[in-house]
Amino acid sequence: MTDQPPPPVPSGFGPPPPQYAPSAQAPPEAPEFLAVARHSSVVVDASGVAFDMYDVVVDFAWPEIRSVHYKASPDGKALMVAVVHVDGRVYEAVVNAKPRALLGSWFAQLAWVLGYYRPAG
Repeated sequence: MTDQPPPPVPSGFGPPPPQYAPSAQAPPEAPEFLAVARHSSVVVDASGVAFDMYDVVVDFAWPEIRSVHYKASPDGKALMVAVVHVDGRVYEAVVNAKPRALLGSWFAQLAWVLGYYRPAG
């Protein structure tokens, strides 16, 4: 075989010009909420809502959730979250907030994340 130069690349092929090249930025991450205490946690993310209480984990995907409600416990020391399933059943989780000031930041984060995934309520 003889050494021949590679054939010329037809016009329009090859890497895109710099202004059209894909950017190296990662896509924006979906927001998530995480409240954790010693024996319980609540996670809200792109897949839905998850409760973990004493190592029993229950996951709810967004299509099976009718609504999500939350409030402070009567003594103001815990976050109480309820998921209403599409069939009407209600599941609840309680996460103690230590220090108590953590509860306020949880409310702000949870409201924003739920608004992102469930803007209509």
